[in-house]
Amino acid sequence: MRSTVLIAAFAAALGAAAPAAAQRASLADRVAALEQRAASNQVNVDLLNQITQLRSEVQALRSQVEELQQLNRQLEETSKAQYLDLDGRLNRIESGAPVAPPPASGGAAPAAGAAGAAAGAAAGASERAPAVYGDRSALAAGADERGAYDAAFNALKGGDYVESARLFQAFLVKYPNGAYAPNALYWLGESYYVTQNYQLAQDQFQALLDRFPTHDKAPGALLKIGLCQLGLQQTDAAERTLAEVGTRYPGSDAARTARDRLDAIQLGRLR
Repeated sequence: MRSTVLIAAFAAALGAAAPAAAQRASLADRVAALEQRAASNQVNVDLLNQITQLRSEVQALRSQVEELQQLNRQLEETSKAQYLDLDGRLNRIESGAPVAPPPASGGAAPAAGAAGAAAGAAAGASERAPAVYGDRSALAAGADERGAYDAAFNALKGGDYVESARLFQAFLVKYPNGAYAPNALYWLGESYYVTQNYQLAQDQFQALLDRFPTHDKAPGALLKIGLCQLGLQQTDAAERTLAEVGTRYPGSDAARTARDRLDAIQLGRLR
C-alpha cells in the first residue's frame, strides 16, 4: 500500500514537471525568435548605413569627375593658346620679323582668358604681304586676294576654326595660284589640326609641300605632317617624318622642334 502511494506521488510530480518544462522550452523559443528578429533589424540598419555611405562616396566621386572634366577643358584651351603662340613665333622667325619676348606670367593662364590668348597669339603671327607687281588690274586683283585672305585669317585668330577652314577653302578655290595660296594651305591645315582633324590637316600640309617645296612655310608644313601622324597614332611614320625635317631643313626652328619631339617619343618608349 505504501509503495503504491509513492508511485502515485511520483507520477503526479512527473505530470506537474512536464508542463513546466514545456513552458520553459516555449519561452526559450520565443527569446531566440526575438533575438533573431533583433539581429535582423540590426543587419538592416547596417545595410542602410552602408548604402548611405556609398551614396556619399559616389557623389564625391562625381564631383571629382566634374572637376577633372573642367580642368581638362581648361588644359585644352590653354594648349591651343600655347600652340598658336609657338607657331606664331616660329612663323615670325621664318619670315625674318622681330620676335617679341613672351609676357611674364606667374602661373598658368586661366581658362576664361584662353580664347583671348589664342586670338592674340595668332594676331602676332600676321605675315608680310607678298609683293604684287603689274598693271592696275593686277594690283586690284591682289587687293581682293588680300582681303579674302585676311577674312579667313581673322577667323582663325578669333578661334573660329570651322569658319576659318571654310574661308580658306573658298580662298583656294578662287585663288589656287595666288600669292597667298601657300599661306592659305598652311593655315587651312592649322585650322584642321587645332580641331584634331589630323588626316585633313595632313593633306593640306602635304599639298603645300608638293606645290611649294621651297616656300618659307615648307619646313613648318613638314613638321606638322609628322605631328599629324602622331595624332593618328602612326608613330613609326611620324618618327621618319620628324627625322626628315632635320635632313631637309637643317638648322631651322622646325628642325629643332622636330628633334625635341623625337627625343620625347624615344624617352616615352624607355619608360
